[in-house]
Amino acid sequence: MLIRIDNIYKIYGEGFESEVRALDGVSLNIDAGEYVAISGASGSGKSTLMNMLGLLDVPTYGHYYLDGQLVSEMSDRQLAKVRNRRIGFVFQGFNLLGDLTALENVELPLIYQGIRSLKRLDMAENALRRVGLENRMNHRPSEMSGGQQQRVAIARAIATLPSIIMADEPTGNLDSKTGAHVIQILRGLHAEGVTVIFITHDEKLARVADRLIHISDGKITGDMSRTEVAG
Repeated sequence: MLIRIDNIYKIYGEGFESEVRALDGVSLNIDAGEYVAISGASGSGKSTLMNMLGLLDVPTYGHYYLDGQLVSEMSDRQLAKVRNRRIGFVFQGFNLLGDLTALENVELPLIYQGIRSLKRLDMAENALRRVGLENRMNHRPSEMSGGQQQRVAIARAIATLPSIIMADEPTGNLDSKTGAHVIQILRGLHAEGVTVIFITHDEKLARVADRLIHISDGKITGDMSRTEVAG
């Protein structure tokens, strides 16, 4: 079992009249190598769940086990190491640095890992080739389309060769054709054995995954395979 969360709550303003339960008793298991979509309307709790799974946030109550290790017992240094080496993040807003080239943006997580410059350059170039941007490596984000910027973000996420990719609305700012290309890239990574978890408000898009988890008002309201959804 790669991921196991037991009865997770994320509560803002607990005990006050304005209390908000972004996650309300969520339990979930995800095996290594799965391709999972988490869907739900805006404000459903899906982004909060993704932040929890990606070790970017901590629950108010409940337990999260990653590869059998209780996350709450990890030190800040251990958490940072896991985020940097095992998890690749892709966000809707790309989160690229405008004054850096595509290649330099992709190199950033490799710098944090302390990888030497020549190896780092090779890894970053390989990642950009994998997303079809070998001819745009020296372009800055302002010189690229939204789809190209998202592919740079994916290259940055996969440059460290993570075992898990977490994508938050990865096609949210893209047209349907470009979004389909991004999903194709994620599908290719999954075929190579990477665990892919992405969130979306688009039910149709979510159905490309092998497993569809639906969340509403901080609770999981559906968990089905693609075959079950199609049926």
